[in-house]
Amino acid sequence: MNKTMNEKKILFTVSGGDHPGITSALMKIISRSSVPILDMGQSVTYGLLSLSFVLLIQDTELEDKDDHVIKDLLFQCHKMGLKLSYKILSPEDDKHASYGEKFILNCVSTEPITSHFVRDVASLLADRNINIHRIDRVSPKDFSSLEILTTVPKSIDWNETKSELLKISTDHQIDVAFLKDNIFRRSKRLIVFDMDSTLIQAEVIDEMGKVHGVGEQIAEVTEKAMNGEIDFNEALKERVSKLKGLEVEKMKEILDTLPLTPGVEEFIATIKSLGYKVAVISGGFSFFANALKDKLGLDYAFANELKIIDGKLTGELEGTIVNAEQKAMLTKLIAQQEGINMEQVVAIGDGANDLPMLAAAGLGIAFHAKEIVKKKASQHMSHGPMTSILYFLGIPGPVVE
Repeated sequence: MNKTMNEKKILFTVSGGDHPGITSALMKIISRSSVPILDMGQSVTYGLLSLSFVLLIQDTELEDKDDHVIKDLLFQCHKMGLKLSYKILSPEDDKHASYGEKFILNCVSTEPITSHFVRDVASLLADRNINIHRIDRVSPKDFSSLEILTTVPKSIDWNETKSELLKISTDHQIDVAFLKDNIFRRSKRLIVFDMDSTLIQAEVIDEMGKVHGVGEQIAEVTEKAMNGEIDFNEALKERVSKLKGLEVEKMKEILDTLPLTPGVEEFIATIKSLGYKVAVISGGFSFFANALKDKLGLDYAFANELKIIDGKLTGELEGTIVNAEQKAMLTKLIAQQEGINMEQVVAIGDGANDLPMLAAAGLGIAFHAKEIVKKKASQHMSHGPMTSILYFLGIPGPVVE
């Protein structure tokens, strides 16, 4: 006799003490009946398992074997000392499951994350109708980083949400990033750095000005340029002109004293060990960018060329100026050269002239940046060392030699 083919979605939830073999045993039962799995999630906290999955099961009017799936799962969980519950999902449940897009909220701190921070973040997400699906600790040794899997409604006001997250980040001195949970999130392949005040803790041209006795004049123009208050090209030409007569030997002395940003060497060693390509694209000077390329083992270095005659600067530049637009273009050219999708590119910078480069990359991070840059960039990191960015890439900390 023919029977009506009715199907229902059933959500199963398994909880209890975790041990190897639980998922395997349950999936063997399901696979024997060829029951389709529609969704699945699992997490373990301090040895306690939470496993859930959705099966598409025929109604009880149909063949008895589908009923056996439920009975067998109940028996197996009882045998393993686990609790199993299940419910039939309604059309409303389906709507709730697909009402938005999945995003990961990364939270990274140099100190243990506090309940006050989690409270403020959770409250903001609730106010924005953002649903939390899962929270994972990423840092292997302490409670200093979290990945919060969320579903974000399509109607969200991103600018307002970002502004409130920035305030929470500042209040708690904890860096946060909202990243779309797609295939590119953990498959970045190219990291592009700005140099001055990003890769190193200095503005090289300011240091050159100090040595040449024009430090204050140059620093004033640099500050305006990095905040986007004046045209970058004209500002660069003006500052370089004040360096006329500076000896190359003095530049070598400056190079030897440039302080690397904390965490840079560990960060680069880690991503290089994982096969990333790394570049520095600077509005500064190739004399310094090439030296850092060699020191840190970078793959590419692009910067401005200073005209030198008889071992001294002429106060002029040679070739095309590496400005904001050139930075973005060079980032795209490197990606094209390496056969890398722009979604797989990470750009890191601090100044207004970095914004087009940050916008062009799949992940643009304003690192310890000027206020105008933090507000305009899609992501920012203002509190931790460079190695904190590893958690944004889904990498649990630097390699240990």
